[in-house]
Amino acid sequence: MVERKHPINRHSQNIYERPVELLQNLIRFDTTNPPGNEAPCVNYIDSLLNVAGFETTILAKETDRPNLITRLAGSGQAPPLLLYGHVDVVTTAKQQWRQPPFEGKEADGYIWGRGALDMKGGLAMMLAALMRARAEGVRPAGDIILAILSDEETAGDCGAGYLVAEHAGQFQGVRYAIGEFGGFPLYIGGRKFYGIQVAEKHFCWLNATVRGPGGHASLPRRDSATAALARLLTGLSERRLPVHITPVVRQMIEQIASAVPPPMKSTLIELLEPSRTDTALERLGSQQSLFDALLHNTVNATIIRGGQKINVVPSEISIKLDGRLLPGYIPEDLMTELRPIVGQNVELELIRCDPGPAAPDMGLFDTLVGIIREADPTGIPLPVMVAATTDARFFSRLGIQTYGYTPMNLPPDFSFAETIHAADERIPLAAVDFGAATIFRVIKDYG
Repeated sequence: MVERKHPINRHSQNIYERPVELLQNLIRFDTTNPPGNEAPCVNYIDSLLNVAGFETTILAKETDRPNLITRLAGSGQAPPLLLYGHVDVVTTAKQQWRQPPFEGKEADGYIWGRGALDMKGGLAMMLAALMRARAEGVRPAGDIILAILSDEETAGDCGAGYLVAEHAGQFQGVRYAIGEFGGFPLYIGGRKFYGIQVAEKHFCWLNATVRGPGGHASLPRRDSATAALARLLTGLSERRLPVHITPVVRQMIEQIASAVPPPMKSTLIELLEPSRTDTALERLGSQQSLFDALLHNTVNATIIRGGQKINVVPSEISIKLDGRLLPGYIPEDLMTELRPIVGQNVELELIRCDPGPAAPDMGLFDTLVGIIREADPTGIPLPVMVAATTDARFFSRLGIQTYGYTPMNLPPDFSFAETIHAADERIPLAAVDFGAATIFRVIKDYG
């Protein structure tokens, strides 16, 4: 039997009315991946759902890394709608936090802790909305399926990847899904935009090997593998890969440009002219990184291994490269684009690539736009692509379109991108309630 930190009691029966408290409870489970150890957290959610009257199914590739599926019955007039999110989180190692990362502490108007944004906050919203719908007798046009997943923060092989490969029948008939990231504001040119994710980049992991003469470290070797490594890293740092303007990003940038004043308007329009894209990016200041990753395939060196002794020059060095491909591009495209930077003597080898869909299905988009507009009339909803990779790539293999939609009405001085995965990850209390209410509207209005 798994010991739970949060035993279910009478007070927990209406916890859907307190999404913030639900989030605090989820944060208090240390589900750092690796190793994950998601079972206690998933079992806690299972108990909550059972008390609320839901039947649940637990499916696990590994015993301590389970996934949970439950369903709110609809009227059968529309296909099922999938809500999904993961309980695992990234490491906090060597980070300096102002508040403990696994206490779910409330301070300064925020809930602090690892997973507050990615993505226990989104899960708390989904759980609260689903339990509220059942308590209020909501019967949507289609079934609402909730999937609680493990292992998103590594490769997803114990989570969404496992479910799609081995239990695809659980998602029979689903066309659309709600997942991460999206539904939170982007403040650009003095305007507020709610980006709804409809597309994402997919990861393409490579291994690069550089070689050179080794030998005694007392002798200077300017043609060594370490010199080749320096040239490779400098090239990756200083040079962008070619510009690619995909349809979703074009629509995103055109909608933003139509709403902002000069000179931001003209700069954004220039982003869509490949010969001027990189120059325009340099004028965007702090927002450069947002658009840069959406207009190029990208690569970062993340793990470097070489050398065994301090007095021996290594003859071979291995570099792991985290590549991110735009929709419609394949690993061979990335290797071709890298050649002018890394040179012909560097060996490039594919480690893994999980492609996603090349083009989105926008069938549910207008519904989500209408709901977010009603929730916050001051914001402008628009479709976006995100530079990260999510479990959406697995569900796309079943023909399911994911919309990144965990709505949060964040203030202008709060940077989602700089807070996620970082020290002091946190979420405003009001944003949790906002998201739970908005997802409830999705469930209620679906179909």
